[in-house]
Amino acid sequence: MRSPRVARNRSCRRLPHFKFHPILAILLTALLTTATPASAWGPDGHRIVATLAEAQLDESVRPEVLRLLAISGEGSLAEVSNWADDVREDPAQRELSRRTSRMHYVNFNDARCQFEAESICARGQCVVAAIDRYADALGDRSLSDAERAESLRFLVHFVADVHQPLHAGYRPDKGGNLFQIRLDGKGGNLHSVWDSRIIASRKVSWQAYAQRLALESPAVADGDPRAWAEQSCRITRDGVYPASRNLTPAYLADQLETVDQQIQRASARLAMLLNQSLR
Repeated sequence: MRSPRVARNRSCRRLPHFKFHPILAILLTALLTTATPASAWGPDGHRIVATLAEAQLDESVRPEVLRLLAISGEGSLAEVSNWADDVREDPAQRELSRRTSRMHYVNFNDARCQFEAESICARGQCVVAAIDRYADALGDRSLSDAERAESLRFLVHFVADVHQPLHAGYRPDKGGNLFQIRLDGKGGNLHSVWDSRIIASRKVSWQAYAQRLALESPAVADGDPRAWAEQSCRITRDGVYPASRNLTPAYLADQLETVDQQIQRASARLAMLLNQSLR
């Protein structure tokens, strides 16, 4: 995990709590009829963030979101939430995948977790700059619908990415990919644990996971992408890396509160960006 680009500095902003739209109950009820086992902050974590964010959209913004989603034949933010990862497997999207591959994360210089754009985000090649870029493009009515729809798909994904702590670390281990662990008698790496095993430890579908979080008070939508990345970095520094590489179920249980909090933050902040870009 190594990154770069200079994001346009945005002042921190603090908005009041978003209220969940009644459509969320209907949406989640429908989704639960086709529930599948939860498996990852990879696909499932992204779907949870997107579903909760969609429920927090302003009524004036929702029709435009649905119109842009329809361009790619989709009907919800959850359906496009993993598109930015999926393009990696599509030969026809090889160039797009190459151009955006470093936009899924940011590597800080050290444990201070300070976003120093010139050294860690040169030429805009990091998740912080990507969020700013695609939020601006989404709101730019001079761009084509196809360009704005693509920006929406990227934005939904990248906002979730920056809230996965290991997408914003500072250790030279490629976001925990080189930090080898053992769990349930099997080898693996710490990044995969945060991508999948912690969420999966609840043993519920992603739809049920989203429904449970929807019943809680939503997070406050505050700050900007730079602050979000710094917050994730501090989480990585202060509590992600285990004392022992032989992980136990207790480690997963201890991290669930952090994962839930980060998902809630990501959904509120994603809704904030969509509401600001499209109002």
